[in-house]
Amino acid sequence: DVQLQASGGGLVQAGGSLRLSCTASGVSFDSSIISWFRQAPGKAREAVSGISGSDGSTYYIPSVKGRFTISKDSAKNTVFLQMNNLHPVDTAVYYCAATGLYDVCLGPTIAVESRYDYWGQGTLVTVSS
Repeated sequence: DVQLQASGGGLVQAGGSLRLSCTASGVSFDSSIISWFRQAPGKAREAVSGISGSDGSTYYIPSVKGRFTISKDSAKNTVFLQMNNLHPVDTAVYYCAATGLYDVCLGPTIAVESRYDYWGQGTLVTVSS
């Protein structure tokens, strides 16, 4: 049984930091793309960042580049999203997702949700002004 467990959300003031974690069981991240998505109230879900499980290459959308850092710990089968200098517009439920094996294309196509076989349950990030 495959599960992705997302955690680390919370309430933080503008300018603060949070680190999200996504731990997989039943599937290895080593041959997939693992991405973080977010969905703000009343808005569509959007892809934020992705990482290649095979070589660690990364992609960020422009609005978070320089503030967010995605990384992985292969030994723990965990992907992290370090979020610094948070803004109120970053308030959203954050989801992690993993593609099927050998789907390794990074870039804007991380936004294509049909690529992902597995989804975590979401963790709420609230940034107060």
